[in-house]
Amino acid sequence: MPTSTDQQTGAHPAAPPAPARRHAPLLGLPALLFALITWQVAVDGPLLNLDDGLSRALIHPDRFSELLSDLGNVQVAVPALVLVTVYVALQGQWTGRPRWWLPPVAAVVLMTLVPLIVVPLKEWTERPGTPAVPPATGYYPSGHTATAAVAYGSAAMVLLPWLATALARRLVVAGAGLLVLAVSYGLVRRGYHWPLDVVASWCLCTVLLGALRLFLRRATRPPADRAKP
Repeated sequence: MPTSTDQQTGAHPAAPPAPARRHAPLLGLPALLFALITWQVAVDGPLLNLDDGLSRALIHPDRFSELLSDLGNVQVAVPALVLVTVYVALQGQWTGRPRWWLPPVAAVVLMTLVPLIVVPLKEWTERPGTPAVPPATGYYPSGHTATAAVAYGSAAMVLLPWLATALARRLVVAGAGLLVLAVSYGLVRRGYHWPLDVVASWCLCTVLLGALRLFLRRATRPPADRAKP
């Protein structure tokens, strides 16, 4: 309801910025799906029976799938992100771009949030692994998938503004997506994770990367534009 001040001045209550309104449903859907999968894992719901059948149909441990899954190792994905953020930071500093440090710092901070989110979920759900791995718990959600998605996804995001052509930007986005898909395929094919472990990490990281994109769009706008609703 408008306040008396609004009525006197003719002003309307402030609405969320247009990008936030436009992307909110896109972030809400994966968040809802992640909550649904997590609930099914926590209560051992019927969705896990489908997950088990799909895993048995897809699993085929081999060296190639193991190598693909290794692309989601912290030792591989995080250094790739660091290299990109250092390049972006140097480019921004050399060209005198305002707030040149913000995108690389935000990408690194997001990467540090991944284990802070994933590890407690692993401990809480205590999901056992597939028959292809030694008996243990803590496989949900997939940490390798989350590491790959945030590292390669945020690296592509902060690099895009520095690419001169649309083709180069498309290639970078496609490359990041292919790396995440390769890791996901390798994890399921090798039997390191159930398919739902991987899908849940996709949903989680879609929300995280979407939030990063909205933050960077808002924070890197010119001061005059940031003051507008």
